[in-house]
Amino acid sequence: MACVAQKCGIRFQPPSVILIYKEKDKTRRRVMPVRNFSQFSDCAMAAEQLKNNPRHKAYLEGVPLRQLRKLHGLLRAHLRGQSLAESLEEMEQEETIDPEEDMNKLDDQELARRKSIMDELFEKNRKKKDDPDFVYDIEVEFAQDEQLESCGWDVESCEEG
Repeated sequence: MACVAQKCGIRFQPPSVILIYKEKDKTRRRVMPVRNFSQFSDCAMAAEQLKNNPRHKAYLEGVPLRQLRKLHGLLRAHLRGQSLAESLEEMEQEETIDPEEDMNKLDDQELARRKSIMDELFEKNRKKKDDPDFVYDIEVEFAQDEQLESCGWDVESCEEG
């Protein structure tokens, strides 16, 4: 059975994950109820359980686990009484990486989460050879408005060579 996931979403009442997929040139919809899920549930664990459920595994094969975690997060926020707009805004803030943040101070789990966000963003923006707007060798001249500062380690490496 070759089914290709096209869209994945949630329904709040009753709590369900809805998958729109194509199978043999037909578009179908599959509703997968989210059972034993409350406002205190772990979204990552619930998403993994749903993805690994034998009944749904073949259908959710093309759906990233990260997307299922996000959907469970929206469901949990709804159960906590948040509006959809509030929970989407909160989720957007969690998915945004602050370039000024010192990631050396993060614990291993949070660092892994941030790295996966960066990897996903990189793959989304990456230009491949097959892309129509791919350019092999790009040369860019950067304007220098001010004098460059030299660093101690930079000067030492130049003197050694």
